[in-house]
Amino acid sequence: MNDKVLFVDDEANVLDGLRRMLRQEFAIDTAIGGEQGLAVVAERGPFALVISDMRMPGMDGVQFLTRVMKIAPDTVRIVLTGHADIDTVMHAVNEGNIFRFLTKPCNKELLAKAITTGLVQYRLVTAEKELLENTLMGSIKVLTDVLSLVNPVAFGRSMRITRYVRHLVKKFNLGSAWRFEAAAMLSQLGVVALDPELVETAYRGSALSSEDQKRLQNHPRIARDLLINIPRLEPIAWMIGQQAPEPASDQKKIPQADSIAPDVLAFGAKILKTAIAFDDLTTKGMCTEAAITWFYYRLDQFDRNLVDALKDLEPEGPKMQQRILPISRLAPGMILQQEIRTHNGVLVVGKGQEVSHPLMVRLESFSQRHAIEDKVMVLVPT
Repeated sequence: MNDKVLFVDDEANVLDGLRRMLRQEFAIDTAIGGEQGLAVVAERGPFALVISDMRMPGMDGVQFLTRVMKIAPDTVRIVLTGHADIDTVMHAVNEGNIFRFLTKPCNKELLAKAITTGLVQYRLVTAEKELLENTLMGSIKVLTDVLSLVNPVAFGRSMRITRYVRHLVKKFNLGSAWRFEAAAMLSQLGVVALDPELVETAYRGSALSSEDQKRLQNHPRIARDLLINIPRLEPIAWMIGQQAPEPASDQKKIPQADSIAPDVLAFGAKILKTAIAFDDLTTKGMCTEAAITWFYYRLDQFDRNLVDALKDLEPEGPKMQQRILPISRLAPGMILQQEIRTHNGVLVVGKGQEVSHPLMVRLESFSQRHAIEDKVMVLVPT
């Protein structure tokens, strides 16, 4: 059985007995005390089920399982104790979000039944989460594909921002990584309501009038309002909305979200802010070192730990070779190394955009009408 069960107790002989009793039926691991239990969860996880003794020195079962809930929210938690009073039960359930409460001595049949029930609960939660995340990410992919067709410059920027966010999320080992990546992917969605020429001018770093600057700064709110009513996307909409200057008072309240704490969601908004600012700087020609120096002069606005994490930003993608290819030979994964414009100067695709299937269809349509050049310069994975 692949789903692992962790027992935590302060008595080694108790753990040895549990292991001998249950190892034929379940994948059992053990830890002595709460501190060792947390280390095992971090190093050997994920665990489907964690079963902890209540009365342990240093860190009791409720404290331990509460911390497990934060670092492994999908793990099912059970308390096993010889001190069963109503106050203890209520405290454990309320503070540690305990799935079940068992009393010592607990015979093998009852314990095995509780473990089986806990494993079933874990599989239901993880299956629902996987289905939800895959469904939502599929919907998000459709939205970004539409953005790539409507405003290729904004789409290219969203993909760069997503790469920076992915790097930062990985550095800080944040759970629910898909939420932060989705916020990055959709961070430029609001520009669909703006004049494409305004967006292109702004992303080139050219000066804007005060009125155009105000319109551009408002696009995170537009994206927020488009996404806020989609179930399960409320936290993503909130993170994007926080990128607008002086967020409205109704946006300051962090929404409730399954499996993600409010402080982590707030940190995600900071990650997105840092990634967007970093893209602004590098798009205007700054190298990574100069951009980081710029951040260091503004640590009242940015988290220093996030800025430090940008120093080892991984190189983009696999090794690539530059080639000139006919549009008919483009393939997903290639990177455009030039802007593609119609013969009368209308931007079709921005430089740096990754080739996708919808983009190939779009370019082939323009090519068949002889509206663009047939050959383009691209980076091809080697």
